[in-house]
Amino acid sequence: MSSEILRGNRVKSKPRAPKVNDEQRMCAHPGCPTQLSRYNKREYCYAHAPTRFPRLRGRVVPES
Repeated sequence: MSSEILRGNRVKSKPRAPKVNDEQRMCAHPGCPTQLSRYNKREYCYAHAPTRFPRLRGRVVPES
């Protein structure tokens, strides 16, 4: 057996609380009854959110 000692850091304070939005927010899409989570900062639900593409660096996207 080896005599290695494992050491860690003591937790010094509580972690920061997550950011919270207003309660009872609904999807901004007309006719959508979906209630958004307090932690969802967007104004649309997943089904109606506009498509967002990640930023591609150093890569050429082929034209369609």
